[in-house]
Amino acid sequence: MPKDSGIGASSKRREDVRFLTGTGNYTDDINLNGQAYVHFLRSDVAHGRLTSVDTSAAEAMPGVLRVFTGADFAQVGGLPCGWQVTDRHGQPMQEPAHPVLAQDKVRHVGDPIAAVVAETREQARDAAEAIVPEIEDLPAVVDMKAALEEGAPKVHDDLDSNLCYDWGFVEENRDAVAEAIETAAHVTRLELVNNRLVANAMEPRVAVGDYSRATGESTLYTTSQNPHVIRLLMGAFVLGIPEHKLRVVSPDVGGGFGSKIFHYAEEAFCTFAAKALNRPVKWTATRAEAFLSDAQGRDHVTTIELALDADNNFTAIRTETHANMGAYLSTFAPSVPTWLHGTLMAGNYRTPLIYVNVKAVFTNTVPVDAYRGAGRPEATYQLERVIDKAARELGVDPIALRRQNFVTEFPYETPVAVAYDTGDYNATMDKLEEIADFDGFAARRAESEAKGLLRGRGVNCYIEACGIAPSNLVGQLGARAGLYESATVRVNATGGITVMTGSHSHGQGHETSFAQVVADMIGIDADMVEIEHGDTANTPMGMGTYGSRSIAVGGSAMVRAAEKVIAKAKKIAAHLMEASEDDIELKDGQFSVAGTDKSVAWGDVTLAAYVPHNYPLDEIEPGLEETAFYDPANFTYPAGAYACEVEVDPETGKVTIDRFAATDDFGNVINPMIVSGQVHGGLAQGIGQALLENTVYDESGQLLSASYMDYAMPRADDMPFFAVDHSCQTPCTHNPLGVKGCGEAGAIGSPPTVVNAVVDALQRGGHDVTHIDMPLTPARVWQAMQG
Repeated sequence: MPKDSGIGASSKRREDVRFLTGTGNYTDDINLNGQAYVHFLRSDVAHGRLTSVDTSAAEAMPGVLRVFTGADFAQVGGLPCGWQVTDRHGQPMQEPAHPVLAQDKVRHVGDPIAAVVAETREQARDAAEAIVPEIEDLPAVVDMKAALEEGAPKVHDDLDSNLCYDWGFVEENRDAVAEAIETAAHVTRLELVNNRLVANAMEPRVAVGDYSRATGESTLYTTSQNPHVIRLLMGAFVLGIPEHKLRVVSPDVGGGFGSKIFHYAEEAFCTFAAKALNRPVKWTATRAEAFLSDAQGRDHVTTIELALDADNNFTAIRTETHANMGAYLSTFAPSVPTWLHGTLMAGNYRTPLIYVNVKAVFTNTVPVDAYRGAGRPEATYQLERVIDKAARELGVDPIALRRQNFVTEFPYETPVAVAYDTGDYNATMDKLEEIADFDGFAARRAESEAKGLLRGRGVNCYIEACGIAPSNLVGQLGARAGLYESATVRVNATGGITVMTGSHSHGQGHETSFAQVVADMIGIDADMVEIEHGDTANTPMGMGTYGSRSIAVGGSAMVRAAEKVIAKAKKIAAHLMEASEDDIELKDGQFSVAGTDKSVAWGDVTLAAYVPHNYPLDEIEPGLEETAFYDPANFTYPAGAYACEVEVDPETGKVTIDRFAATDDFGNVINPMIVSGQVHGGLAQGIGQALLENTVYDESGQLLSASYMDYAMPRADDMPFFAVDHSCQTPCTHNPLGVKGCGEAGAIGSPPTVVNAVVDALQRGGHDVTHIDMPLTPARVWQAMQG
């Protein structure tokens, strides 16, 4: 097998050939015969009673096929929530209905009221402008704490209040944590905001619905990270379509970052309308629509307390968080501030007592759900900011304080119900100090001062839980779906292999790295392995891609299926060479008999599998294809240490990132080049959150940052050169590849690193600044320096 084909090789991404040459097949590239177009009329008020919708003028306009309103969906299920959280009193969360089109009320700017299907996109848009909705304005509630006050306007009239749930974890630790904080030698307290973000994938969402009267089958083409989940949710809970009569296809997808996990109203509408009109129906979001309809991310307000003893050992952590759900519960929204956040509050540290309280709140804003990292960035930000603040209050080195409290023995059972199987946090910190050139900081600071700039350095340590598992555990925690993954390995007669996976690739490079895994197991060139994904008609039921789970869960399913294929192939080889099956070895694409010179090539065995002349059919059936489902025994726990150096202009408050270094322990690495690329992308998104991005609503619920004119996206010149390293590898102990996730790490570790660096620069410059909320815009930094 060529050295650049297997595990550990930095093989170039094969999928990039079509992407770079303009031959990718994205959902908007799909145009079906007889296709019509839909345009949604969306609410321009955040909260109001929908008293009537006059569609008569729109219906009479040229090209209009039909105008749909909420009344057309009265007998259709609403969009389901995929995770139920039980509050700290043992009660299930409040779970309001989420209609496909608004019924009775609108609850956020962008809530769809009506939909026009017409012959052209322009005709649909023009007709939508002729619809006259009568909306009785109601007071909007945007601020989470105000939403919980007595007498606050209710987002959903049928709920008791705007409180979705009041979650406590671990509830039995509550009193012990309070006592530990009350009696601690030192307590550091910090109030902070994790700013709301818009995912802004390069490709906006698209949906194309189709229906065949001949077969009664519906097909949805959509920009999804998990087509099988969309088929399950939409078919079973919204439209009542049996799964065998519903096909979901998610072709090339231009980025997701979590926002394309969820089932959206537009997908259900296009599928429903295609059947109602017996014509394909297509919707492509404008960027303006994406700001108003894509699930947004983060939006937590937290108070965190860290207690330490007289020797600076961590003794307790307590957090109180308000988490914004927006107007409705998106697919996995309830799990993000709870089980994906609270269980990571131990971080890399030995803290014996931890209590996390989360109040999830409905507001008249766009729904909030998972965004790259999903709960893990929020936990890391709280923890790493309060540790840095504690170090400054105690007058100790922030790195030394972290090292003193690192977990050093594994496996380690945290007080928040997860068990770390492996790790070496001192090793990643050692490597960080090396690649970040800590020894040269003083000289670089002097150079900055000579230019009239303030230089600071920030560090961060993070741990992430990836691969959300196992299914029986997450089911007990409220998940309404299994979280396994699947793969089918089909070997052709001439030895080529097609792997069909339930995982989905939307920028991760699966077609390259997955092929490397299977090729490495057999000892053949990776070019002989093709990866198929994204079509529920020809891939096994799988849960898709999110939570850095693809290689750890999807890759493990492929390994298990490939192992079955190899075991059967060995039986055939044994018959071909008249040897015992136990003596057959496979290496470099050759089967051999141990201790002899007998061998037979992979291709000869695969041909024999389909031309079964030389083995008994009563013992081995023809063909060479196997399927496996893999349900992990535990999360995987990648971890790392990051360092950032910034320069701050004291005249303007402008922050420039001069250097950034990241060391990550991802376990065994399949393709180092792809992993580095994933880290680079995550760092860029985390830096964007720290310095630039912010979603802003006014008091009436109008989105003020609803375009790129007002929402600052990171650009290339905002980024420094990244020094990344993933040589500190402690393989995962419970999956067959020894891998951990890598896709979200950069977005988890970078925000606190940047904020820590800016605070450090200001303090070194003589400014008594302990915290600035993200994003650290020039105005905010300048104001902080003025006291």
